[in-house]
Amino acid sequence: MFKGIIFDSDGVLVNSMPYHAKAWVDVFAQFGINVTEEEIYDIEGSNHVGVINIFFEKAGRVPEPDMYDRILEMKRAHFLEKNRAETFEGMYECLNSLKPKFKLAVASGADRTIVTSLMEKFYPGIFDAIISGEDVKKGKPDPEPYNRAVELLGLDKNECFVVENAPLGIESAKNAGMFCVGIPTYLDAGKLQEADLIVKDHKELIDYLKGLEEKQS
Repeated sequence: MFKGIIFDSDGVLVNSMPYHAKAWVDVFAQFGINVTEEEIYDIEGSNHVGVINIFFEKAGRVPEPDMYDRILEMKRAHFLEKNRAETFEGMYECLNSLKPKFKLAVASGADRTIVTSLMEKFYPGIFDAIISGEDVKKGKPDPEPYNRAVELLGLDKNECFVVENAPLGIESAKNAGMFCVGIPTYLDAGKLQEADLIVKDHKELIDYLKGLEEKQS
């Protein structure tokens, strides 16, 4: 029986990826690197180090050591200025209902400032643990983010499951040896085939979570 649920943030809890994608595109352009929003969606879940490495490598370049913090600060400022993210309908009410029966965590690839600001705004007091991209040495698809979340919840990984909307996040959960529910928020469901279960939208996800809650009653 599951005792803990670990959620990705962007695209699962908050409809925020369009603002992340636009921020990355605009910041990379300032370094002479052309990136499309679709390319950002494909590697969603990676922390800033991973994102920077991926697109510098594609451009045949190597980032200078001081660029990581500088690009992160630029991207963060852009996101916070332009962000108009909202929650997905019914998710706060669902999680608030789940909280008495499950330990809840967030494991996101976004930086700590952004993750905590979004959770404090939209899901205050809901989560027992929040993992950001800055809290791990290796971001998704490495298992470290989900292993860290399980550790902070004080549970075994077989007592937890993950809700993800991106291929790298699903790969991270599976590399951690965990059951994973996929939701195709921004990408076609065909890109989420590594998930153990795929729901078609947030309504179906909420129905699934409510079903688990009822079993705990």
